[in-house]
Amino acid sequence: MSSPHESAAAGLDSGAASVTPAVAVVVVAAGSGQRLGYGIPKARVPLGGEPILMHTLRGIVAAGVARQICIALPKGDGELRRLCEEFSTELVDGGPLLTMVDGGATRADSVRAALRAVESGTDAVLVHDAARALTPETVFHRVVNALAAGAAAVIPVIPVVDTVKTVAVTNGDDARIAPEIVTGTAPREDLRAVQTPQGFELATLLRAHEAAESFDDEQSAAITDDAMLVELLGVPVHAVRGASQSLKITTPLDLILAEGLLEGPLGIRWVEG
Repeated sequence: MSSPHESAAAGLDSGAASVTPAVAVVVVAAGSGQRLGYGIPKARVPLGGEPILMHTLRGIVAAGVARQICIALPKGDGELRRLCEEFSTELVDGGPLLTMVDGGATRADSVRAALRAVESGTDAVLVHDAARALTPETVFHRVVNALAAGAAAVIPVIPVVDTVKTVAVTNGDDARIAPEIVTGTAPREDLRAVQTPQGFELATLLRAHEAAESFDDEQSAAITDDAMLVELLGVPVHAVRGASQSLKITTPLDLILAEGLLEGPLGIRWVEG
């Protein structure tokens, strides 16, 4: 019987490199989930009758790209750790190793904690938000395919459909009219909304996070994803097609949309990404 990794390599888009890198997936699951209003960590919020994190893990395993899944959990959350341990017993022989670590105070701290637990022999790392629980398997394949083709960094993206304005805080007479004023309109055809999993050569991502450890608070606050850290190194970041189903569950409305996708007539796993 072929391993999940071999099956995934066979299922990658045409033109995939013959050698697929040894991949670990870092799952960032330490978020508080305050905006969802459940009073529990976001990864534990129910979606379709089970925690969001369980959908995320099943999606990664189904994609078959990882030899290790390293999950950054809220520090001291015994319930999520127990759920992960139970999930690990469900995995068939040849499935990925599950490793759990305590997340940090920031997203970057959580990623760094997970990277320290990545097994030796790993070539590439995918950093994935647990909140993107319904990411189709095809998106994982596109990211790994680009890494196998030689990319040091690759992100899934979708076109921006809204007009995007830049604004500034108003003052003087304008402040009596509205709190902000438009300063420009970004060309929509050049804009992309970024998703996860974001894929990186392991050595490149480690170098980027090492450099970020010297950032001051203002610099750290300006970083919103791992790709930005790699960009600061001057490393090209390639983009592949994401999927509308890869919504990030952040607000109650996002949760309603995700429930709708799960309950739809086709089911999320049958929707083409």
